Amino acid sequence: MSRLHRHPENHLVDRIGWLRAAVLGANDGIVSTASLIVGVAAAAATQNDVLIAGVAGLVAGAMSMAAGEYVSVSSQSDTEQADLARERRELSESAEFELDELAELYVNRGVDQTLARQVAQQLMAKDALATHARDELGITEITTARPVQAALTSAATFAVGAAMPLLMVVVSPVGALVPLVSSASLGFLALLGAIGARAGGANVVRATIRVTIWGALAMALTAGIGKVVGTVI
Repeated sequence: MSRLHRHPENHLVDRIGWLRAAVLGANDGIVSTASLIVGVAAAAATQNDVLIAGVAGLVAGAMSMAAGEYVSVSSQSDTEQADLARERRELSESAEFELDELAELYVNRGVDQTLARQVAQQLMAKDALATHARDELGITEITTARPVQAALTSAATFAVGAAMPLLMVVVSPVGALVPLVSSASLGFLALLGAIGARAGGANVVRATIRVTIWGALAMALTAGIGKVVGTVI
């Protein structure tokens, strides 16, 4: 048995599709819902009003995330499909030119001219379209667009993230909603940043600081606006 068979590899980049959508959804769920709750609470609203606003924010935000991700990733998918259709047509009409083009790509990456042409011929003989999609267009199984997966993942994780500050509204006294929701949400954000960084193999401290700072800024701004509006009204 070869060493490669005894030593299977699980690369972190395999997670890039769902991980990006999951972290984005959960982060937005916490930040937007916590900011909404803090802003409404700062305007001297009742606990019931704050809870209603938070639930509405959860539902609207989850649907918005799903729609936004689906539209965005669908646009990427449409572009990929258009490029593949064009490449399929070019392979049918000018296969020799496409072979030269592929060989030149390998030469530019450091492969000898003769060997590059042999590799290009063998790969195109096996699956010409897949070879050009990968090496010329940069479209692979890992990076290909999956609109439905992105939409469902973002919506679900947004709802989970939004539920955290909502839970704090239920268990917190009305007079302490702003500080308790803010501090708990920042703690949730820090944990999310650490988990996302760990899952993606990134720097945990940097990711944690990044999400916490932006979350604190969002909540501070909405709390200030809520305070001003509540005072004026």
